[in-house]
Amino acid sequence: MIRRRALLATPLLAAAAPPDTRAEWHDTARDRRIPVLIRLPDARPPHPLVLISHGLGGSREGLAYLGEAFRAAGCIALHLQHPGSDADTPNLRAAVADTAPALARLADGAFALDQAARLWPLRADAIAAAGHSFGAWTVQHWMGQRLGRVAASFREPRIRLGIAISPTPVRRLAPAFAMAQVDAPMLHITGSRDTSPLDQTTPQDRTLPFRATPDGVPSALLWLEGADHLGFAGDARFGTGTHARVAGVAVMFLRAMLLADQGARGRLLAGARGLLRHDDRLETRAIA
Repeated sequence: MIRRRALLATPLLAAAAPPDTRAEWHDTARDRRIPVLIRLPDARPPHPLVLISHGLGGSREGLAYLGEAFRAAGCIALHLQHPGSDADTPNLRAAVADTAPALARLADGAFALDQAARLWPLRADAIAAAGHSFGAWTVQHWMGQRLGRVAASFREPRIRLGIAISPTPVRRLAPAFAMAQVDAPMLHITGSRDTSPLDQTTPQDRTLPFRATPDGVPSALLWLEGADHLGFAGDARFGTGTHARVAGVAVMFLRAMLLADQGARGRLLAGARGLLRHDDRLETRAIA
């Protein structure tokens, strides 16, 4: 009897922890192939969805700690890999200087949301995006930050919340003008050693998008003392000391802002006490 019960239980145990799925999606309209990594939750649909965008030279394997935390919270975590600015790109500095890879990243988001809606029952009111460095740039523009001298908006209205880790400073435009069309909650995450490996960006520069967010738009800034740029990326070679705090506050922010979790809102307003260290800080704006 014991053996029979164990055998009967095996499929249920397997179903309780869906494996990560790696696939390659083809956007026929652009003839572009996009590698993805999918983390499905053990929860009843419809599901919240979080798009996750890697930094320059990264891949769908990056920010695993964040994807795993969102899956544990009941969300589908959909990691996108952006050809032209990923690990397979031969000249990363040239990719930064070229507008084509940046614009391709923005279009990848719309395509991925179309695909996700065909594959899974989604909560349309609970779709978010998170990214690091060039991925943060991508998220900022999905959320409505105006782009460059042309001041174009690439707002993706299906995305209801953004998380920008190592946000990209506003350049070539007045910050308030650049951020004027951001109309949904955003969490900005940086730290005291979050300088750029490519230019002179300082950690203080990375706080500018948060400071310039329009009044009345719920937003938060998480500052982690001692945190550096590569430590956020998810590669264990650069340290994992920030991961629990970043993932914890990111999930808390999503629960509070999209899932109507009043407990999470209270913890957010209390500065995430018990999760952060004494010299970290969490600022909030327009979160009542």
